[in-house]
Amino acid sequence: QVQLVESGGGLVQPGGSLRLSCAASGFTLDFYSIGWFRQAPGKEREGVSCISSSDGSTYYADSAKGRFFISRANTKNTVYLQMNSLKPEDTGVYYCEAERGRHLQAQAMCAISRRYMDYWGKGTLVNVSS
Repeated sequence: QVQLVESGGGLVQPGGSLRLSCAASGFTLDFYSIGWFRQAPGKEREGVSCISSSDGSTYYADSAKGRFFISRANTKNTVYLQMNSLKPEDTGVYYCEAERGRHLQAQAMCAISRRYMDYWGKGTLVNVSS
């Protein structure tokens, strides 16, 4: 069965850290550009961080720079998002999405609509609150 499964979300205090995981089954993540997207209540979907399979580039939204880090673990067919120094405005559902075929750089990957993605998961909730 082809699927992406996110995990690692939860309730964390401001200043805390979480590591989100995006695990793939039924296909090889290494061949796909991967993006982490956030859907906050009342806000549009936002590309938080992406990594390209074409050129290896990474991209971070301004809100994530210096605090979030995206990485691949190819042997585990998993992509991670390490989130440090979390803020209340980081709260939302985080989705992992995968795309192959358009040879996108990471910044472009983070800007495209979900309708161009090949796969996405059901999301994991991150709640940053004291």
